[in-house]
Amino acid sequence: MSSTNAYESLRIIHRPGVGSAGIVLQQESLEFKRLYIESPVLIYIERGSKTVRWSGGEYVINPGEAIAVAGGLYLDIINRLAQDGSYQAHWLVLDGALIQSYAEANMHLAVIRYAQPVTCDGEHFAGSFERAVEAVKDTTIPNLVARHRVQELLVWTGVLGVRFEQPCLPTMAFKVRQLITSDLANDWSALDIASTFALSEATLRRRLAEEGTTFSRLLIDARMTFALQLLQSSAQTVMQIALCVGYQTPSQFAVRFRDRFGFAPTAVRGHRR
Repeated sequence: MSSTNAYESLRIIHRPGVGSAGIVLQQESLEFKRLYIESPVLIYIERGSKTVRWSGGEYVINPGEAIAVAGGLYLDIINRLAQDGSYQAHWLVLDGALIQSYAEANMHLAVIRYAQPVTCDGEHFAGSFERAVEAVKDTTIPNLVARHRVQELLVWTGVLGVRFEQPCLPTMAFKVRQLITSDLANDWSALDIASTFALSEATLRRRLAEEGTTFSRLLIDARMTFALQLLQSSAQTVMQIALCVGYQTPSQFAVRFRDRFGFAPTAVRGHRR
């Protein structure tokens, strides 16, 4: 894929009914522990390498390769630099309706539970991936054509004998996280969340405890995960990102971010130095 003006194009693009796309640039190798992957995503590596790890295994993806990652789960992600001291990858989240439609028509395919390297013909897959990303970004491309280009990537996964599946986890933690994510800047309280689900606050906290988590942990993790995405793939300032995820000052945001990931936001923003 072309990397022309990559630094200038740092932004997250969303096209309804098609998908979302972005680019990740780093100039420091970083490890992200228990990173929540909300939706199924395809990631294409241009420079450096990516390790995707979970309790049952791991994959290492190198330049010119891609990986399909399932949604609704936590993974450890390591982005390592190339010899030139940089890391670059493109990602594409496919529209949920397209995933569902392909899944219903191909129930014989195995479901991607964690991750699956895309080991098809590199040149042809790269072309398909680039056209799909272009379809998300270029609204002059007719919607039907754009959807077709994204569906082509689903066919590539089918060639490998696998398919994505939309995450649908009936846990309270999943429902709470989805609600928080709908408005990360909101001053959420456990009482607000409980009321939305017609529960008492005590019942909400008990159910989350039974699932091994807490309201505050879900709130911070949801905010920090999205903040990380903005740091990696957008040109927003740290102040803008802090406000976007519910913090009034960059210093308050930076403390929470370091507590969650073990390094400062500036480590992610090494490419801005």
